[in-house]
Amino acid sequence: MVNALGQQQAAVEPIARRRGLLRWVLPVLGWLLLAAGVAGIGLHYNSRVWEPAVLAASFASYLMVCALVAVLVLGLARRWVSAALAVLVSATALWSQAPMLWPDGSAPPGTDLVMMQSNLLFGHGSAAAVVRAVREREVEVLTVEELTPELLSKLDAAGLADLLPHRFTAPSSSAGQGTGIFSRYPLEDGVKFDGFWLNNLRATMIHPGRGPVTVFALHPIPPTLNAGVWAHELGRIRDILDQATGQVVAGGDFNSTYDHAAYRNLVSGRFADSAELLGVGALPTWPTDRRWGPVIGIDRILIAQGHAVALSSYTIPDTDHRAVIARLRL
Repeated sequence: MVNALGQQQAAVEPIARRRGLLRWVLPVLGWLLLAAGVAGIGLHYNSRVWEPAVLAASFASYLMVCALVAVLVLGLARRWVSAALAVLVSATALWSQAPMLWPDGSAPPGTDLVMMQSNLLFGHGSAAAVVRAVREREVEVLTVEELTPELLSKLDAAGLADLLPHRFTAPSSSAGQGTGIFSRYPLEDGVKFDGFWLNNLRATMIHPGRGPVTVFALHPIPPTLNAGVWAHELGRIRDILDQATGQVVAGGDFNSTYDHAAYRNLVSGRFADSAELLGVGALPTWPTDRRWGPVIGIDRILIAQGHAVALSSYTIPDTDHRAVIARLRL
């Protein structure tokens, strides 16, 4: 009888230890997840230009997801007050992301314009793939960053000049500096803006059905080079966009995400992000040259005085960005 009781007690002790372990492991894990969610919200609303915070903000939405997991973990731990706090934090996180997740109505009747945006990694991106995408998706206007003279020649050899015969380009052999606008329709009044590290362009496209449409190809520097200059360039881009009148489309590698206050400032006025209009979320485009990528969406297409009908990404070999293709409604 004594042996039987001893064996029963020996069997119960490991179970009790495991339960005791879970009693403190689950709450600690839940609180850590909750703290990560709070950090994500803080990074989303932070406007201070401090490089570590700017870089971390690129992943703020991933941190916010931790708050949702914290609700489950703290609920399992029966920490009801903490779980209720996690629900509140999760609701705040969802509110911060709602514009990117909720469609902004449907596009009214109008004229469609297919636009493509692609960063081609110091001119290494596949010219054949770019031209194939333009042909297959019936692209009418293309914006390209990191355009080199050599890549421009390859694009023409692959047939881009036949598909998009009109252009305003500022190619460069300097790392990442070159930019270009290519169009099916005539382009006028090309401008290369001074005061940027990389080439930022504007041209007027004469659309056969809509008349003049302003086209921008934009490329502020990444914050890893200089966070102060990055913020200054995004602010200057906002000023330039605000000066544009009528119908405007803008493609670019903005080197920022919706979780950066400086980027949201760009789309707080008459301009809208096509992904935001459609409620498709971040649409990650970078980096594609890593097994774990792409994880953040920095290639965007904006529109003023119009809407978006469809948006998708497209793989271009030999570059670290996915291209984005939008069907816009003018």
